[in-house]
Formats: sequence, C-alpha cells, structure tokens
Amino acid sequence: MESLGAFLKNRRGRVTPDRIGLRVYGTGRRVPGLRREELAHLAGVSAGYYTRLEQGLAETASDQVLGALARVLELDVVETAHLRNLARQPSRAGLAEPPPEHAHPRVLALLGSLAPATPAVVLGRRGDVLAWNRTGHALLAEHVDFTAPGHPDGRPSIPRMFFLDPLTRDLHRNWEELARVHVGYLRLTAGRFPTDALLARLIGELTMRSDRFAAMWAGTDVADCTVGDLRLRHPTVGPVDVAYQVWLQPDSPDHRLEIYTPDGTASADALRLLAQRASAGPETGADGRRPAVR
Repeated sequence: MESLGAFLKNRRGRVTPDRIGLRVYGTGRRVPGLRREELAHLAGVSAGYYTRLEQGLAETASDQVLGALARVLELDVVETAHLRNLARQPSRAGLAEPPPEHAHPRVLALLGSLAPATPAVVLGRRGDVLAWNRTGHALLAEHVDFTAPGHPDGRPSIPRMFFLDPLTRDLHRNWEELARVHVGYLRLTAGRFPTDALLARLIGELTMRSDRFAAMWAGTDVADCTVGDLRLRHPTVGPVDVAYQVWLQPDSPDHRLEIYTPDGTASADALRLLAQRASAGPETGADGRRPAVR
C-alpha cells in the first residue's frame, strides 16, 4: 500500500522550480524537484509542519492544506481525490479480510438485458470478475472457464491476468497503455480501502512476480478507469477494436459494469461472430452459477 508521505515526496520531486516560475539562486540543488521548504512556502504552511506530514508524524491535514498542496503539486481531480484518501487513512490501521464480493441482482439483470453482441463484464473493487456475459467472456478471456466467476476463491483477476498471463498480454495490442491504467486504478483503490488485506496481497504478488508492474507501481501514477479503448488481436475473430465505458451502480458503488462497443464496421462484424460462437455454451448465469430449477 502507499502512505501520504511517500505520495507527497514523489510528487514534490516531479515539480521543478522553473515549471512553476520559482526563482532559484545558485547551482547547489541536490533534488530535481521542489525542496520541502519551497513546497511548504508555496502552500502556505510551515516547513516543520510539512516535514511532519511527509514523515507521517502529523496527525491530521485540513482540506484547506490538502487543497493548497494539490494546487502547488499540479494534481488533477483524480490525484487530488487520492491525496485526500491517503490523508484520511488511520495511522496504525491493520489489514482485515473483506467478505466475498457478489454482483448485485440489479446489475446482473442489466447485464442479462444487453444484446448478445454487446460484451460486458462486472468487476469487483480489486478487478475480480464477478460476472460476464457470453460475449464479454469470449472477447477478453475465452481461455478461462466461463463459470469461474461463480467461485469466489478462484475468480479471474483482470490485473493478475494482465501482468502474469501471457495470453492476456498477447491479446492487447495497446497493452502498455492499458497496463498503466490498471496500475493507476489499483493505486486509487488502495487509497480508498487501505485495510483491504486481499488488495494488499494482490499488489504484493504482482510486485514480486512482475518486474513491469513493480516499475509502474513505483511511478505512483493514479487513474480512474472509466472510459478507454481496447485494441485486440483476438485468436478467434482476428483484429477487434472496441471502446469501453464503466457504469457505476448506487447499490454497489465499489463494483463496475464495463460495456464494450465496436469501433467500426469490421469490429462490429467480429463481435456478432463472436456472439454467435459464444451462444453455444452450457446454460449458466452471468456469474457462473446455474439457474435455479423451478
């Protein structure tokens, strides 16, 4: 996980004096970015107080102070939200095992109402697949058992697949771009849920097993995964370009319904073909469970 001090220190190093019009005298600077006392002065706080913030020794930081720091550090809306999340973290909070996640029935109903050629996936807070329709499964992970989301201990993890599964990496022509988004969203989630033991375990596993993830995680980028593009080299239907958009549900704000729409006629034809092939699967629900017998 990440601390407020580590985030501030990293972002302070990214802001150079000349970038914000700060006059510098002499050539004896040992840091590429702002010094602590320079950032404190520009944010209107004492150097001692800012130093305590960065060292994790200050108990609280007001919204006014956080807003001033975000302004000087040139943080965007998502990065500022992450800064505030980190500032709200309890100082000595331990990790706790969260309960299993399940897609809300309303989300499953919405997922089931989509046209067969509209791929969609329901993701939990850590990027676990809670449910998917047939075409969503066929588009993103046809090499994975369709019923896997029905088993909480063995659900497909999109971040884990992205960094540890060679087939998933080969699927995405714009893998590097999407990988950075996944890392940024995991960082944002970690700030929102600092005591989630499963999230901490996932980040630790990816850091240990993927050098590329470790390098991206060290960069401290933050992203909110809401819209974007997938450029796929699909093993069954060939090149497919789709746009994704995320729908959030009030009943389960930690979960995301990702819907994929084709970019162009050729990709629309590919999705229709994929839907036809996927419709021949066994009768199971989007969450991998067999429907109840009435």
